[in-house]
Amino acid sequence: MADEDEMTMEEAMAMEAEENGTPPVLEESPDDAGQDDEQSEVEEGEKTATDLAAVYNIPVKVSAVLGRSSMQISSLLKMGRGAVIELDRKVGEAIDIYVNNRLVARGEVVVVDERLGVTMTEIIKGDRS
Repeated sequence: MADEDEMTMEEAMAMEAEENGTPPVLEESPDDAGQDDEQSEVEEGEKTATDLAAVYNIPVKVSAVLGRSSMQISSLLKMGRGAVIELDRKVGEAIDIYVNNRLVARGEVVVVDERLGVTMTEIIKGDRS
């Protein structure tokens, strides 16, 4: 069983859809009608990958936040090309990954074919209340 603070991406997406007031429509397809009893042993309330198929094509906004900084507008206006803004994170520290402005994971910056990417290292289980 997964740690209480960890969840799958499908669970995070389903939770986000429910909180936005647009719960996924989970209907039994004709192909599922003749499933073996083994398949029906899934605990009540537990979702399978096929149950979440309705939300697979919903677009979401994913943001990776390297860090944050706070400063006065006067300091910001004095900055020019090459200025450095110090962030609240240290080198090697996990970055925050947001889906639709909600923190869902933490990860590390990686380079993939000369582009920046993010490897998720921790999934954040949100409070459903």
